[in-house]
This record gives sequence, structure tokens and C-alpha cells, in this order.
Amino acid sequence: MGQTAAVDAYLWITVVSLAAWVWLLLGQGFFWRTDVRLPPRREPEAWPSVCVVVPARDEAAVLPDSLPSLLAQDYPGRAEVFLVDDGSTDGTGGLAGELSRRLGGLPLTVGSPGEPPAGWTGKLWAVRYGIGLARARDPEYLLLTDADIAHAPDSLRELVAAAEAGGFDVVSQMARLRVASPWERLVVPAFVYFFAQLYPFRWIGRRGSRTAAAAGGCVLLRAGTAQKARIPDAIRHAVIDDVALARAVKGAGGRVWLGLADRVDSVRPYPELGDLWRMVSRSAYAQLRHNPLLLLGTVAGLALVYLVPPAAVAVGAAGGDAATALAGAVAWAVMAGTYLPMLRYYGQPPWLAPLLPFTAFLYLLMTVDSAVQHYRGRGAAWKGRTYSRPDAVPDEG
Repeated sequence: MGQTAAVDAYLWITVVSLAAWVWLLLGQGFFWRTDVRLPPRREPEAWPSVCVVVPARDEAAVLPDSLPSLLAQDYPGRAEVFLVDDGSTDGTGGLAGELSRRLGGLPLTVGSPGEPPAGWTGKLWAVRYGIGLARARDPEYLLLTDADIAHAPDSLRELVAAAEAGGFDVVSQMARLRVASPWERLVVPAFVYFFAQLYPFRWIGRRGSRTAAAAGGCVLLRAGTAQKARIPDAIRHAVIDDVALARAVKGAGGRVWLGLADRVDSVRPYPELGDLWRMVSRSAYAQLRHNPLLLLGTVAGLALVYLVPPAAVAVGAAGGDAATALAGAVAWAVMAGTYLPMLRYYGQPPWLAPLLPFTAFLYLLMTVDSAVQHYRGRGAAWKGRTYSRPDAVPDEG
């Protein structure tokens, strides 16, 4: 009797997992498709002016691979680059100036805002300083891009054309992350896949949709909308600043578009698992608003959706329960099938798709570790700064 009840429980849990995958496949904005690229665009009659703001903290290692791509932008209108050296100790600001003098291209201004005051994250304080410098040029658009992001020569041109044609206040592209090491191949495509699952790109650009997100590495923002939405002051404490920015823009009545990139790439390496672990764990618990109940729900949800299918196949096969094994196999197949387009986008082999449950388990552990670090008072750490609460004072560590 007890054994029969246990078998029935395994089966029902597996059926719920399969039902969840049917819903994700059909009802979550087709998040798994990778065809959301820059929307239809046309060249404007007069190209608006753009100021590019690049917050940079200890980025000397990647700057030679990224900054030249900004300086070399083939943009028909007026454009200028402002690199904000956010307290670097590795000569980031000096290197930026040297690259500009040697390579030419768009004008470059390098500035430094000093340490952020209470209630500000370091990056957003740097962005505020850069936007302040840019406002003296009275630009129509701001391009907020990270120091590890390389742009194709026509990237700025294409972003502005898309914003002008579609009437968007934000046009953001999820930069193609580096996938060179074995751990990057295993973890990075899943990172973008999970992000799209949380924030389906099709929903973000839809009129009237409340779903809002952006990718901080590449955000083209109308300057007038930035003032109306009080960016970055309204989101000054945000650790996940790109999502907060998109929400602020939508809250102010603006339109947001987000999609995958064809012309924008991250050059930052994450060769070891520890590098990727720190990238995810520094903000995972902030994503859950530091709420223990949301953490428990997330852990349970990840286990149900990603871990139950392969476990059901193993349990069903070992116990001779064909129904449980079959339901688990179908759920696992749907899971792997939805992951294949992202693997193709990243040029990775399809045999990685069935390994998604293992990668999801790693993300589950990273999320739990993020919470542990938060309650130990370490919070979200990045380049010597720690943000233990959403409104915390940055603490040099």
C-alpha cells in the first residue's frame, strides 16, 4: 500500500512538471525562440545626436578589446563618448585616453566622480556623473554601455534607426556573452535562456505589457525620457540596474524593446566555474528582493521544473514504473527542445541540451549561496564594493 502511494506520488509530481513544461513551451511568450532581434528600422531624415556613457571600474584588461569599437562607430550624426573612471586602481582612465589619442575616432572625455554617497550603487553613481557630463552637449539619445562590450561599426547607427522607426524610448540588446571555456559553454547560454524565461522578450516590446527588462551592457535611452523617469536617481540603489531602468521607463509611460544582439558582444572572460558563480550569485538574491519566501518558492520551482524530469526517468526505470519514466522523458525532451535554439545562437553542440538540468542545479546552488552571503552580511559584491541591502551604503571590502 505504502509503495503504491509512493509510486502514485512520483507520477503525479512528474505530471505536474510535464504540465509546467507544456505551459512554458506555449504560454510564456515563446521565450525559447531566438528570433527577437532589432525591430524593423529605417534611416531617419536627420540623425539625432548621441552621447555614449561608459562606467568603468578596473577595466584595463578588457578596454583594449572594447573601447576601440566605440571610438570607431560609423554614425552619421553627432556622437561623443564619455568614459567614467569609477575609482579604478589599474589605470583604466589613463589607458582610455591613450587609446583615444592613438586610434582617433569619436571624441572621448574621461572623468571620475569620486566615491558614491550613501544609497547609491557605484555603477549608477558613475552613470549619473557621465549623464551629467553628456547633458552639456544636449544629446537626444544616451547609449549606456559597459566597458566590456564591443560594438560592430554600425551598432549605434542600427540602434538609433530602430528607436526612431519604432518610437521606442529604450532599445536594448542582450550582448552575446563569451563562450570559449568548457564552463562558459555549459553555463552562459543557460544564463540568457533563464533570463528570457523570466522576461520574455516578446512581452517587453508589446504595447500595454507590464513586463519590463533591459540588458545593461547595451541600452539606448532617449535623453528626454531619462529626465522624465528620473534616471538614474530613481533607481540609485538598484543592484540589478538594467531591469530597474526598464521598469522606471515603463512607469513613466515610455516604450521598451529588448532582444538578442547580432552586433554587440561581451569580451569579458569567465573561464572558471568560480568566475561564473560570482557573476550569478552577486545579484541572484537581489532578484528575489531578499525575500526568504521567494527564495523557497524559487528553489522548489527550479527543482520541480528542471530536476524532476531526469529524476523521474531514473526512478521510473529503476522501479519498473513505465508511466512515471515516460512522463519524465517527455518533460525532459520538451526542456531540451526549448534549449536548442539558444545553443544554436551561441554556436554550441546540441548534445548540451539534455545537460540543462545539471546547469539548472548549479543555478539553484548559486541562488542559495547568494542568500547565504546576504545573511552573512556580505551581500552583492563586485570589484571591492559590497551591497548588503537594496538601500545599503556601499562598503569598501
